[in-house]
Amino acid sequence: MAGTAGSAARRPRRRGSALAAPIGLGVAILALWVLLHGSGAVSAFFLPAPEGLVRQFWHDLAHGSLLDYTAVTLKEAAAGSAIGIGVALPLAHLIAHSRIAAAALEPYLAASQALPAVALAPLLALWLGYGLLPIALLCALLVFFPILVAAVLGLRSLDPDVLDAARVDGVDRWRMLLHIEFPLALPSVLAGVRTGLTLSITGAVVGEFVMGGNGLGELLSVQRQATDTTGLFATLLMLALLAAGLYGLIRLLEHRSSQ
Repeated sequence: MAGTAGSAARRPRRRGSALAAPIGLGVAILALWVLLHGSGAVSAFFLPAPEGLVRQFWHDLAHGSLLDYTAVTLKEAAAGSAIGIGVALPLAHLIAHSRIAAAALEPYLAASQALPAVALAPLLALWLGYGLLPIALLCALLVFFPILVAAVLGLRSLDPDVLDAARVDGVDRWRMLLHIEFPLALPSVLAGVRTGLTLSITGAVVGEFVMGGNGLGELLSVQRQATDTTGLFATLLMLALLAAGLYGLIRLLEHRSSQ
């Protein structure tokens, strides 16, 4: 009982530390930013003042089209994530359960990661044209690999005694996958999804840079051509918030799945 009570008492402290650490780092970065700007060490052309950035960001949210651009980028990232997850999970199951498939596929999958997204984007535009599909596929290529690796690791690390006991009880392959393997491997899968979803935002922006579009990548291109430094920072802030929000959402799902 004492051990249980001590564990329960430590949980709020751990949660407090988990919140305090990123907040403390953010305050330190903000203080350094204010110091650099206030001392004149960095020109406002290269690094806008924090209060100017906040005003620009709020203006773009309230009166500009930042939310419209964000919605397009999220749509592309969501479509790419769905494709990437839909391909990665079945392939991970195949690789984890078949030595032949693993030996045949793993070298090519590893080699595919040497191809940068910027180099693949023009090919996708050439093959598929412009629009949502090629950008979503570019996102899927970035999302796919970390989810695949995490899922394979999770499936390969399952306790064989648990699986053998299920087979002895007559559990067939599909029930084994749905009710035993997948739930036990879920923490690893979610860790891969967490990384993949943040990369999907990068894929959408890179796709818009190369293939055009109406998302945040297009907005960044316009702001770069206009040398709108504060606008660039405001758009980058939105991208950072999107990535952090997706990361935090999956972390929440991981926490709930482990309870």
